[in-house]
Amino acid sequence: MLEFLQLKWGNPSSAHAFGADAKAGMDRARLQVANLVGADPNSLIFTASATEANNNAILSALRSNPGKRRIVTVATEHSSVITMVRAQESTGYDLVLVPPIACGVVDMKSLREAINDDTAVVSVMWANNETGVINPIEEIAEICRHRGIPFHCDAVQAAGKLPINLQRLELDYLSLSSHKIHGPKGVGALVIAPTSRFTPMLLGGHQENGRRGGTENVPAIVGFGRAATLAATEMNARATNVRTLRDRLEGMILSQIPGTVINGQGTDRLSNTTNIGFPGADSDTLVSLLDQNGVCVSSGSACLSDTVAPSHVILAMTGSYKSASEAIRFSLSHLNTLAEIDKAVEVLKKTVAALP
Repeated sequence: MLEFLQLKWGNPSSAHAFGADAKAGMDRARLQVANLVGADPNSLIFTASATEANNNAILSALRSNPGKRRIVTVATEHSSVITMVRAQESTGYDLVLVPPIACGVVDMKSLREAINDDTAVVSVMWANNETGVINPIEEIAEICRHRGIPFHCDAVQAAGKLPINLQRLELDYLSLSSHKIHGPKGVGALVIAPTSRFTPMLLGGHQENGRRGGTENVPAIVGFGRAATLAATEMNARATNVRTLRDRLEGMILSQIPGTVINGQGTDRLSNTTNIGFPGADSDTLVSLLDQNGVCVSSGSACLSDTVAPSHVILAMTGSYKSASEAIRFSLSHLNTLAEIDKAVEVLKKTVAALP
């Protein structure tokens, strides 16, 4: 990134050589990010975030089907999807939030029943950001393809952690985010299938092949590209490493802190995420006390960290406001160590024991 901050800081839309250097870096990054998910580089546009990608994908699907008024998504989706589709209700859309089954996976029977001839778009995340629970995206994509309904998938958590190959998976829109694979924050991407209709949300110049106006954040995009290459190359090794750390963390917590439960246990999950319930403990209080002792965790999505409501994900899974108010999310990476896991558990044990 430094090269494009200090030396090659030309405008990639400019015709001169200085701009061409910036464009070359951006083109390379586009190929790198596309390769991570097996996509055609020409089908990928860079955005300022996955939130923007999610919003633009859903709006494009709605605008491409103006006569259809139903939106189908899942109650455990990220806030950037839930908030966006709820806003469409005020314009006359019929919103269906499909519930998960107890382990957190989307209830496929309910999903099939929710999809009808009036459905304009289906949006389901690949892996949940709070629990790591993995949804059956291939099956959902096939259902939507068979019904001729646009399908959007938020793959922010899954990309770089699970193999994704859009050459073999038919869907219309796929959202990605840089910082979930150790790239810089403030840059995302949207992959648009060649046969899918797309309506730009930001109008202006001819950037991103006319699909998103505004000068691109070249240094961040370059960083995204490099992070994508590293994630693809190291995917298996990272997953093996972080799974060992997660399993150790979960095992120690469950065996040493009475009553704790894993939210999402019993189904496939990402190896870097675990969500644990601490009965009798207020999650926000626990998060604050752990932070004071050098352990950084969360009680839900970082995008909702200023809210006082409990996790909507755990609430949808358990049906219990109390359980949702006692859940803590631990996010790990291959850069963590066994010593950090052991230290975190020791701090956690003392903190929980000291709660009133």
